[in-house]
Amino acid sequence: MDDVAYYIGIISGTSMDGIDCVVVSLRNGHLDLLATQSSKYPDELRLKLFDVCANPTLTLLEFGQLDIAVGKAFGNAINHLLETHKIRPEAITAIGSHGQTVFHSPSSQDAFSLQIGDPNTIAHTTGITTVADFRQRDVAAGGQGAPLAPLFHQFYFYHPRGSRCVLNIGGISNITWINTEELSTPVGFDTGPGNALMDLWVTQWLQLPYDADGAWAASGAVDKVLLDRLLAEDYFRRPAPKSTGRELFNHKWLEECLKGLHTIEPADVQRTLLELTARTVADALLETRPDNGGSTKVELLVCGGGAYNKTLMCRLQELLPDSRVSSTASHGMPPDWIEACTFAWLASKTINRERVDTRLLTGSREPVVLGGVYFS
Repeated sequence: MDDVAYYIGIISGTSMDGIDCVVVSLRNGHLDLLATQSSKYPDELRLKLFDVCANPTLTLLEFGQLDIAVGKAFGNAINHLLETHKIRPEAITAIGSHGQTVFHSPSSQDAFSLQIGDPNTIAHTTGITTVADFRQRDVAAGGQGAPLAPLFHQFYFYHPRGSRCVLNIGGISNITWINTEELSTPVGFDTGPGNALMDLWVTQWLQLPYDADGAWAASGAVDKVLLDRLLAEDYFRRPAPKSTGRELFNHKWLEECLKGLHTIEPADVQRTLLELTARTVADALLETRPDNGGSTKVELLVCGGGAYNKTLMCRLQELLPDSRVSSTASHGMPPDWIEACTFAWLASKTINRERVDTRLLTGSREPVVLGGVYFS
C-alpha cells in the first residue's frame, strides 16, 4: 500500500477576490481535502493588480516589486493556514502555486501566459518545496496554457456512465466534458466571462465586491441591444481549444459595448452581463455535447464563486432544461476549493515527473511535465 503524501494548492483567480489555499492528502489515487483558507490581498496590492490587468504597461522595477509582493502574500497565506490547523511544514511534500495571472497571450507569435507570485519567495517564506509556472510549459509545447482545471475535474468527478459536465464560474467560465474512459483527457475550454464583468460593474456602481445571490441583477431586465453587442465578440465563435482572461474581457471592452447606450439603468446592465455569462455557457454546452444532444440528461456540476449566484444558477437551468444543474458540493467537493485542489494535485504530478496530456484541452503538441520546481 502506498504511503500518504500531503500537498498544498494555492491560487488567486481572475476575480482576485481572495487567495485560496488548501491542504490535501493523496493516497492510492484518492484525494481528500484536509484544510482550507481564503485570504484577502492587501487593498493596495489588489488595486495594483487590477490596474496592471487593465493597463498592462509598467516598468521592470514595478513588475519585479509586484512579483515579490504577490509571492509574499502567497507565502504568508500558506504559513497562516498551517499555523491555524497545526500542520507542520515538514509534513508537506510540495506546494502547487498557480500564481496570479496578469496577462494571457497564447495566440501571439511569441506566445506566453504570465503569472506572478515569485516561487522563490514562497519556498523561502514557507520552507516548503514549491512548484509553479504550470501554464508556460504547456505554452512552450504549443498549447494555450489553459484551462488546466479540467484535468482535475476528470480525476475527481469521473463517472463511468451518463453525461457529466463540470462548469467552473470564476472570473472566466470554463467547461469540462468528463470522459467516460477514466484515464482519458477530457474536452474543456474557456467559454468567456464568468463573474469578472459582473463584479466589475457592481463594484463601480454599488461599491460591493460582488452581487450576492445575483440580487441586483435580478432587479433589472436584459437589454437586447447591449446583449447583442456583447455576443458579437469574435471569441465566442472561435473553435476550441481556446482560453481567455482579463486581457480581453475587461472594463475597456465593456465600455466599448456600452457606447451610445446612455439610457440603460445600471441594474439592467448587471442583468445583461449575467445573461451574457449564462448564454455563452449554455451555447458552448449545447454545441459541444459529446452525445450530440442525445436523450440522456446531462449532469452539470457547477463550481467557483458563480455556484453561489442563485439568479445565475436558475438562469442556467432555464436555458438547459435537459440538464440537472447543481453545485459540486453535492458531489463531494465544495465549489470554492476546486481550483486550489487542482494545483495541489498537479504539483504531485510534477514532483513525480509525470507527463500530462493536454492536447485535447490546450492544443499542445505532446504530453509534458508541467511546472518548475523550487526546492526548499
